[in-house]
Amino acid sequence: MTQKERVDFVIKTLEELYPEVPIPLDHKDAYTLLIAVLLSAQCTDARVNQITPLLFAKADTPQEMVKLSVEEIQEIIRPCGLSPMKSKGIYGLSKILLEKHNGQVPDNFEDLEELPAVGHKTASVVMSQAFGYPAFPVDTHIHRLMHRWNLSNGKSVEQTEKDAKRLFRKELWNKLHLQIIYYGRQYSPARGWDLEKDIITRTVGKKSLIDDYYKKKGF
Repeated sequence: MTQKERVDFVIKTLEELYPEVPIPLDHKDAYTLLIAVLLSAQCTDARVNQITPLLFAKADTPQEMVKLSVEEIQEIIRPCGLSPMKSKGIYGLSKILLEKHNGQVPDNFEDLEELPAVGHKTASVVMSQAFGYPAFPVDTHIHRLMHRWNLSNGKSVEQTEKDAKRLFRKELWNKLHLQIIYYGRQYSPARGWDLEKDIITRTVGKKSLIDDYYKKKGF
């Protein structure tokens, strides 16, 4: 299979499996999405979706959020992990949005990445899912699958993002990154991986990786 054939197979299979892709994090606008994405670092989306209603019941705008103390925010978001850093980030970015951006979430990478606790991946999710700007946020699922599918060398998240943007057409990025995440969770997880169910890796995957899988299984 050529690289183009592998890419086409990935796109076709994902489209058949996931014609519709709901955004995994519950939110009502760019601000609540930004907070939810920030909370999702090293935390499951399901857990974030349990915690954000509690936080947003108290504060779902920057104006309301800065009325809370960092400690109050931390107490609510504690189950998401990394709560000391995340609570400072939420309070700090809310303050900056009020001071510099009229309380609005900016719709460009430069301003987003200047906000506390907002890295490139978080900014990419917000640009893609809140503003519809073509972006390819790379999380652990995408990083793992691009390597398994022999479409990236897996050396760094930055390299994986470059490879994804080079290989997939821009108009597919916003939907495709979500399709890959859903596929990774369902068919190609990091733990408890069953290659028999993982049709994409079985068809286009890195040969050495597949051989190694079967060797460990005793085939």
